[in-house]
Amino acid sequence: MATASVAFKSREDHRKQLELEEARKAGLAPAEVDEDGKEINPHIPQYMSSAPWYLNAERPSLKHQRKWKSDPNYTKSWYDRGAKIHQADKYRKGACENCGAMTHDSKSCMDRPRKVGAKWTSMHIAPDEKIETFELDYDGKRDRWNGYDPATYARVIERYEARDEARRKFLKEQQLKKLEEKNNKQIEDAEVSDEDEDEDDLKVDEAKVDESKQMDFAKVEKRVRTTGGGSTGTVRNLRIREDTAKYLLNLDVNSAYYDPKTRSMREDPLPDADPNDKFYVGDNQNRISGQALDFKQLNVHAWEAFDKGQDIHMQAAPSQAELLYKNYKVIKEKLKSHTKDAILEKYGNAATEGNLPRELLLGQSERQVEYDRAGRIVKGLEMALPKSKYEEDVFINNHTSVWGSWWKDHQWGYKCCKQTIRNSYCTGAAGIEAAEAAADLMKSNIARKASSEDTPAPAEEKKLATWGSEIPDDIVLDQKKLTESLKKEDERRKEEKDERKRKYNVRWNDEVTAEDMEAYRMKKVHHDDPMKDFLN
Repeated sequence: MATASVAFKSREDHRKQLELEEARKAGLAPAEVDEDGKEINPHIPQYMSSAPWYLNAERPSLKHQRKWKSDPNYTKSWYDRGAKIHQADKYRKGACENCGAMTHDSKSCMDRPRKVGAKWTSMHIAPDEKIETFELDYDGKRDRWNGYDPATYARVIERYEARDEARRKFLKEQQLKKLEEKNNKQIEDAEVSDEDEDEDDLKVDEAKVDESKQMDFAKVEKRVRTTGGGSTGTVRNLRIREDTAKYLLNLDVNSAYYDPKTRSMREDPLPDADPNDKFYVGDNQNRISGQALDFKQLNVHAWEAFDKGQDIHMQAAPSQAELLYKNYKVIKEKLKSHTKDAILEKYGNAATEGNLPRELLLGQSERQVEYDRAGRIVKGLEMALPKSKYEEDVFINNHTSVWGSWWKDHQWGYKCCKQTIRNSYCTGAAGIEAAEAAADLMKSNIARKASSEDTPAPAEEKKLATWGSEIPDDIVLDQKKLTESLKKEDERRKEEKDERKRKYNVRWNDEVTAEDMEAYRMKKVHHDDPMKDFLN
């Protein structure tokens, strides 16, 4: 007997389970019963989902294959859609301001927004919806058809039946119309054979299958790719037998040549016929139309580009050739448009030089606008501001403007009291005056503190005139010192020309007098002076 494979915690539990089974076989221990109180047949393998017929088992013996746990809290019911519980006569406090129902608020109202809500009119109060809450089990949450009403499928059946009825009615009207026309022709034409054929054509067989489904394109059995030479498969022959063969369109011997091996006829078999009546104009038509013409132009471009020295080959690199051809077309279009724009810019376009209508020049329209004597708009240009479903212009804490209506020093605030602290209480004009007074007091304190601080006067440094400094014009020079300074300047220039005359021990005097500066300026060479060569 096969037993159920159970995982035991220890060898002792396994041994006790075997002893219990042996005792039950001998009748010394009570038989095992299920949750319904019925005895479990020990001869049925516990791992089988369906017992053999000879064991007379009414249901699966495994515990996990039976409904061993059912929670009474779970339910399989669904929402009562569209159910209403109460119809009020007037508006109630806390109800929806739009429709007047108590089961939702105005933000979640699904009715059309009224011009004046039910809160103010107390008319056309919407009934309260039925609100239910269910606790579904595992299967109930995942049941995609939970709550589906099978009666709604009757609408689908009615729609299809109405369509079939309309189709039958239309076919019957067409049949009667054709029979009436036939009867009118029957008076003029006395040939009975033709009338019988017309009757057969006018009969409408409603049981006739669609032509596309009835005609299965003449199946052809072929053997393809098997070890024995191919696998038997169905290959559909796409030739429509109703079409006239191309070689039968013109039986003239000197007409277009038909090649039976390739089944091709390049020339037009009926060149003199009306093009609107022909459905075959020869195989050459396919070569000069559609994608075949684009492929031919691509080949020509590849040949011409190769002749001009570009490394391009249609068979070796077809993707490269196609990409180059696309780039060539784009560049050609850009060049063409650039040339056209240049010509239009230079010579103009006479086609666009027509005079504009007077209505467009003066900006006339049919919109009526009324003005007063001062020129202000009274009526006609007002625009209705769209309102959202959210709260707007809600003033809190005695404010008369919303937060963000005022901006100063990179801070947002209230325009009514010029406060930058959000959710603060509005102080009005008094708060504005107090804030301005505090600001003025702070500025006066800062100014008083700045004036009270004694800044020491900067000490004037007496410096002698140095090289590059400017000497005032009203200075009085000593002629003797100026003569000595001129001599010193000549000696210094001689030393600069010949450094060998410079002594070893040189004493430098950093003090420069006004006479020395004047001597330097008198001896200085001005390169922009035209008479500089005649100075010395």
